[in-house]
Amino acid sequence: MLAVLTVDQRDSQRSPDEVPALLGLLTGQHWPAPPLRPFQRTAGDEVQAVLDDADAVVAALAVILRTGGWSLGLGVGPVDEPLPDDARAGRGPAYVYAREAVNRAKSSPHRLGVVGADDYRAEHLETVLWLWAGILERRTERGWEVHDALADGLSYADAGRRLGITQSAVTQRAQAAGLVDERRARRLATDLLAEQLTPRPAEDHR
Repeated sequence: MLAVLTVDQRDSQRSPDEVPALLGLLTGQHWPAPPLRPFQRTAGDEVQAVLDDADAVVAALAVILRTGGWSLGLGVGPVDEPLPDDARAGRGPAYVYAREAVNRAKSSPHRLGVVGADDYRAEHLETVLWLWAGILERRTERGWEVHDALADGLSYADAGRRLGITQSAVTQRAQAAGLVDERRARRLATDLLAEQLTPRPAEDHR
């Protein structure tokens, strides 16, 4: 089982093309494991990748959700072998699921859909991702500042010095930003997805 992530820009006919900027963000990421087939434009305002690592999928979702303005479809299932060099050239059920998911996402909460070979597990994963996405969507710029400082490995005291606020203010912002809730939701989403994916040999990563 693999994950196919299909991402479609919302309101693209009335907005500038955001695909190059998104690809730049995704290409610049330090991935827990590299995508089997990296993110690329498939057609028009759509981006797609093939992944086999749950941490990497959730990391990609985090980047896309933070930027906003996208419909996200996650398909989990088998793909036709061998995988072609480009993500957009692949075939198989996971691609079909991703297409169904992104189409459904356009009218779903948080513009995010999950479809998989196991309907029960896919629904549970989708529910957790909705809860996680809701936390991220409510986060303010001040909350992101604290998030980024702590993600860099700073203590609350050091984060306060970087941001020019007290350690108590850092704690208050972290609570308002839902950092603990997000961490737990993200970990649960990763675990639920990992249960559905089949790890592939390292030589298959390109």
